Formats: sequence, structure tokens, C-alpha cells
Amino acid sequence: MRCFFFLAAALATCGCNHPHESAGRDSADDARPSGPVPAKTADAAPDNRKVLVVFGDSISAGFGLPAGQSFPDYLQKDLDAEGYRWRVANLGISGDTTEGGVSRIESATSLKPAVVLLELGGNDGLRGLPLASTRENLNQMITAFQQSGARVVLAGMTLPPNYGADYVHQFEKIYSDLAAQHKLPLIPFLMADIVTKDLRYIQRDGIHPTGPGSEIIAQTVLRAVKPVLQ
Repeated sequence: MRCFFFLAAALATCGCNHPHESAGRDSADDARPSGPVPAKTADAAPDNRKVLVVFGDSISAGFGLPAGQSFPDYLQKDLDAEGYRWRVANLGISGDTTEGGVSRIESATSLKPAVVLLELGGNDGLRGLPLASTRENLNQMITAFQQSGARVVLAGMTLPPNYGADYVHQFEKIYSDLAAQHKLPLIPFLMADIVTKDLRYIQRDGIHPTGPGSEIIAQTVLRAVKPVLQ
């Protein structure tokens, strides 16, 4: 199953679409009736919930899924259902590496998160990037998030066996070592609960979770973050 999961990894390319809103004025604005101007609707109440940032790659971004079916979307629903007053901010970017994550740390810290789920490194391993660089980049992100006041939960990844047992072991060890060094909650393999089940939880590319797969990952994450949400 693990081999199937990574079968298309070397060929996968991921992108993000960013819809743009139109700022044009409706022509009806030129024909407004004269008379008193209605009072403005009161601004919505500020969202005072604590922020949980998911800082990751295509697995977090929901690559290949309809809007609302990424695991951070389901995590928000699970938190709401259990009465947790937290807001999940999904900062997943498809195709991102740990180097890319370092370059956008401020995008996360600017949200003043109380908790960060760090889900990066998989693309580093699949591309055969130097393990020392991956380790240092993850270490830099963890340190920056902790210095900003956030608690970090580390989501680990693994690699297909054809990368060689030693390389795979050393790659997985990055996550366990950093979790021990920084005393972090660790999810050893974020997708473990779906690659051991039937194929309806993995998209046809053999890499990314389906909607039902994302629901299961959200439960995996919820179990890991619950102790730090108090």
C-alpha cells in the first residue's frame, strides 16, 4: 500500500488557484433615489477565537478536492462539533518544500496563532533534497513559531522503499529527533490511518487524500492537538 501511495510522486505537480474579486461599480449606482441614506449595518462581531494554523503543502491545501474537503476544513468542523472555540487557518500550499516554508513564516506568525500544525518535508524527501537542509529548515520554522508564542505540533511523513532503507530511516528520524529536541507532540506519519485502509481514501494519483481520507486525517490531527488546545 505504501508503494502505491507514492507511485506517482515523482511526476506530481501541484498548483493553487487564487480567484480574484471584481471591484467594478454597478451601473445602478448612478441611479440611486434621493432621500435619507439608510444607516449602515453594524460591523460583524470580531472573531476572538484562538487561531490554529495548518502550515503545510498539498496534503493540507486539499489538492484535487472540491472546496471544503481538505483536512483543515474537516478539522474545523470537528473542533466546532466538540465545542472548541478555535479557528483553523489553512496555510497549505501545493508543492511547497521546507525551504518555501521558511520563506513564508511571517504569513503564519502574523495571524498570532496559539497552535501551529507543521506539515512540511514530504516534497523535500520525494525530490531527494539533502536531509541536513530539511532538518535545518524544519528546526528554523519550529524555533520561529515557538518564539512567536505558538505551540507546535509536528506532522511527520515517510518515503517509498525504493529510496533506500537508510535514506528513508534518516528522513523519518528528522521528525522524531526534532520532536524530542523541542518537546513537541508528534504525528509520526500523518497519513498512516488512510494508507492502511482501502483505496477510496486516496485519490487516483496515489498521493493525495480524497474527501473521506481528509476526514480521517482530521481525526488523526484532532487527537494530536487536543492536549495543547487547553
